[in-house]
Amino acid sequence: MHGGYMGLLLSCCFVLRNMWQLLTTGSLRLRSSWASYMTNSPTVIVLIGLPARGKTYISKKLTRYLNWIGVPTKVFNLGVYRREAVQSYKSYDFFRHDNKEAMKIRKQCAIVALQDVKSYLNEEGGQIAVFDATNTTRERRSLILSFVKESAYKVFFVESLCDDPEVIAASILDVKVSSPDYPERDRESVMEDFLKRIECYKVTYQPLDPDDHDKDLSFIQVINVGQRFLVNRVQDYIQSKIVYYLMNIHVQKHSIYLCRHGESQHNVQSCIGGDSELSSRGKQFSKALRGFLENQKIPDLKVWTSQLRRTIQTAEELGVPYEQWKILNEIDAGICEEMTYEKIKETYPDEYSLRDQDKYHYRYPGGESYQDLVQRLEPVIMELERQGNVLVICHQAVMRCLLAYFLDKSADDLPYLKCPLHVVLKLTPVAYGCKVDIFDLKVEAVNTHRDRPLVRRSITSTRLTVFVVFAKTGFTVITSKHLVACCFPSLGKCVFV
Repeated sequence: MHGGYMGLLLSCCFVLRNMWQLLTTGSLRLRSSWASYMTNSPTVIVLIGLPARGKTYISKKLTRYLNWIGVPTKVFNLGVYRREAVQSYKSYDFFRHDNKEAMKIRKQCAIVALQDVKSYLNEEGGQIAVFDATNTTRERRSLILSFVKESAYKVFFVESLCDDPEVIAASILDVKVSSPDYPERDRESVMEDFLKRIECYKVTYQPLDPDDHDKDLSFIQVINVGQRFLVNRVQDYIQSKIVYYLMNIHVQKHSIYLCRHGESQHNVQSCIGGDSELSSRGKQFSKALRGFLENQKIPDLKVWTSQLRRTIQTAEELGVPYEQWKILNEIDAGICEEMTYEKIKETYPDEYSLRDQDKYHYRYPGGESYQDLVQRLEPVIMELERQGNVLVICHQAVMRCLLAYFLDKSADDLPYLKCPLHVVLKLTPVAYGCKVDIFDLKVEAVNTHRDRPLVRRSITSTRLTVFVVFAKTGFTVITSKHLVACCFPSLGKCVFV
């Protein structure tokens, strides 16, 4: 029984130690997201596949997603190391399996890249490294397996298989024409050389064998850009999230339109949160949005809103069906709902300052943080990846979280992304990123953006004492300038942190 109390005691101590650090220094050490602890040891994700099979596309999207949910992840692209080692690419001959000098260079590049992976995972706080290379032979994969075993890492393979000539040709033209390997070369010569490069790899390619040689490995095979999947021996939570994500993304061309609701009455009053109706200018925006969509002529457009009145009223003017998502509701400001920032500063000065200290992790009392909001919005991201053209009519904090995912913005930058009222953003996924088109619908509105503070505000409190009583056993948590102590009178114990 005492063990339960001691566990709770230690939890309280850690919380209070962080609080005391904040009270005395005005800041907390950089904290990782809860998602950083999804895996109990670092993981190396190893891509496999012939050239032009979308490996780098998968690597970059997966890395963006994992960083967005709070798992520190970095891509190590072997092509970058090869280009540093061999300054000028001449032709596909470099990739012939009988070119011994080139094979030696390529192996050495892999070893150097793996050492950088080790530095990232052991010394730089990384949780996941994505090794983006062809890795088409068992010999190369054996080298990687020896490396991860020696370093006590987990490994998960992602193999992209594709035999659709149209998809392969499109991949070459979309990506490889602009590759550093082919400066100032015409499309025809790029296509010819690259197809010969693929043939060089085919000679020695050994796909994963789920029935025999590789049956004990953890992996997913993505077949013809997501038409089919084969999943083998998923062993932990982070691997299951990777599989789930890869089974939701697609490469069909589509666009995502993001905008906030029309200006609301609370916007005009400078109040946050709540469920107010549109202002007169907000209603004008709704009409302007309808005209914009009619001019765009977007095929098979789906419209999503939150369950708050201001987004629903904005969508109703469009004259098209729309879906309401509760998880698209604005961030919950808890005790600060429907207050102005000036009122919050006056009523809860410490809360006001704490939020400026770390806006991403700060949670309103009784409400949410941006970190909470990212977790809440993860199903929306999955659906946006699965869908075609979608218009999301949402809220400022929600739009910031969605934008941060598509534009690969850090948690530190996310809460300060500018999402003005009465502006539509068109996001179009391209080869390795996202193209953004901005449409100002020219309807005046208030500015609700707050810039990042140049100087982090200090906390006014200097002392904290907490009393908690459990059944017959009470304990007191005491803080002062020099210590944080938790005392259990009935146990005769006092723990100092």
